[in-house]
Amino acid sequence: MGALGNLVPLVILFAVVAGMGWIGYQIYLYTNELTDRGIHKLEKKNVVFTKDGAKVGVKELKAEDYADKTQRAFVKTWNAAKEDGKP
Repeated sequence: MGALGNLVPLVILFAVVAGMGWIGYQIYLYTNELTDRGIHKLEKKNVVFTKDGAKVGVKELKAEDYADKTQRAFVKTWNAAKEDGKP
């Protein structure tokens, strides 16, 4: 019984170390998954990370589309100002 009694603390130590290792591994897996999700979301917004840094892609906007959006915003502002009842 004496030799078996000496092994109990060792078994407890191994169990604690194994439990901490498992928790560390789960944290590692979660952080990798979180990183992949973040990169995927940023790639949808045209942001790409490389070794040189982050590169932002700019969406092409034609002059006609820009003029249409500007005019639409101006008309909405004009109409909102006229709805107050003042000329």
